[in-house]
Amino acid sequence: MHCASCSQIIEMNLADLVKSAKVSHVRGIAEIEFDEKKVSEKKIKEIIEKGGYKIL
Repeated sequence: MHCASCSQIIEMNLADLVKSAKVSHVRGIAEIEFDEKKVSEKKIKEIIEKGGYKIL
């Protein structure tokens, strides 16, 4: 992630699937709260990577 827009893009891409998503481009992290019955961790990772971001 390079800027605040990157953080917002990830948050928007996840908004309909997760309870909350807080992404910090400064710290290079995402804190995501989700219901495993509704969406898998694998699906969340796929969405983030599809947006062009790398998960470390």
